Amino acid sequence: MKKRIPIISPTISTDEIKFVTKVLQSKFITEGKITNKFEKLIAKYVHSKYAIATSSGTSALHSCFECLNVENKEVLVSDFTFPATVNAILLARGKPVLVDVDRETMNVNTAIMEQSISEQTCFLAPVSLFGNPLEKSFYKFRKNGFPIIEDAATNLGSKIDSKYVGTLADVSCFSFHPRKIITTGEGGMITTSNKKLADKLHSYKTFGKTKNQFLDDGTNYKMSDVLSAIGVAQFKKLEKIISKRIKLAKIYDELISKIDYLEPQKITKNARHTFQSYTCTFTKPHLRDKIRSLLAKNNIETQIGTYALHCLPYFKTCQKAGELKNSEFLYKNTITLPLHENLTFDDQKFICKLIQNIN
Repeated sequence: MKKRIPIISPTISTDEIKFVTKVLQSKFITEGKITNKFEKLIAKYVHSKYAIATSSGTSALHSCFECLNVENKEVLVSDFTFPATVNAILLARGKPVLVDVDRETMNVNTAIMEQSISEQTCFLAPVSLFGNPLEKSFYKFRKNGFPIIEDAATNLGSKIDSKYVGTLADVSCFSFHPRKIITTGEGGMITTSNKKLADKLHSYKTFGKTKNQFLDDGTNYKMSDVLSAIGVAQFKKLEKIISKRIKLAKIYDELISKIDYLEPQKITKNARHTFQSYTCTFTKPHLRDKIRSLLAKNNIETQIGTYALHCLPYFKTCQKAGELKNSEFLYKNTITLPLHENLTFDDQKFICKLIQNIN
C-alpha cells in the first residue's frame, strides 16, 4: 500500500486539547468569554475595529447579507467560487449576478467588475481565493458607493502591501473549516470597522437580542467556547503555519516550472499569498481529471480548484454578466495539490513526477 498523502492535515497539538479540556471542565460550553477572546484576537490581527464569531463561514456571509439588507437587490458576485457564497445571497433573498474572474489570479478584478456594474447594481461580493488577495484597486468601488462584502473564507493572514485582508472591504468573512489556514472544526468570523453594522451582526447571530431584549429578527449563529478554545490555540500558530505553507508553495513552484502544461495561480501584485490551497491550471484540455485519477491511484488526495457556479444545475437560472469563459475554463482545468505541515519534499517530488510523466 502506497503512503497516503492527504490534501490537508490540520495542525493540531496538545495545546488545543488542553484548552478544550479546560473549557469543558468549566461547564460553560456555549458562547462566552473564550469566544469573545477569539474575536478580539482576530480583530487586532487584521486591524479591524470589530470581529464577530459565527458558526461557519457560510453563516458569516448570510449574516452580512441579511444585516446589509440585500433583499430584492442585485449583488455582483464571483462565479468561480464554492456554492456557499451565492447560497448566502439567495438565503437573504438577494439577486446574485454572476461575474467572471481573471484566469491567472483566479479572482475577480477591477476591470471585470467595472464592465459588470449596471444601474441595478447595489452590492459587490468578490471572493478572494486560496489565500490570494484581491488587487488593491478593487476597493476603490467603496468610494463609488458600492458596499463590498468580501468572501475571504480562505484568506486569513493575506495582505496587500502592509494591509490585511479583513480591513479593506466594508465587511469580510472568514472560515475555520479544517481545510483553512487555522481551524475550529467548523466556524467563521466577520470583520468590520462599522460599529452600527457590528452591533447588528452580534444581535442577528443571537436571535435578534440586544442587551437581553429581543428587538429585531435573528437566528442562532453563535460559536461555542469549545470551538473558540480550538481557535485561540490555533491562532498562536497562525504565522508559523503561513510561513511553512509559503515555503512549501515555493518548492511546488520550482518543481512545476519543469512542467510546461501546468501553471500555478498568479500572485496578486504586492500581496502576501498565504496558500490556503496550492491550486494550479492545466493549459492542455482534458488533462486535469486524468491526472487526478492517476494521483488517486497512488493514494494522493487532490481537489478541483472550485466551481463555476453557472455550470451547476441549481445556479443556472442566476443572472450572468457576460459569458464567464475564464470561470468555466478554471472549473474544468484547475487542480489543488496537497499542502500541509506534514508534507515532505519527497512527497512533493513524487506528486510532480507523476504529473510530469503522464502519457
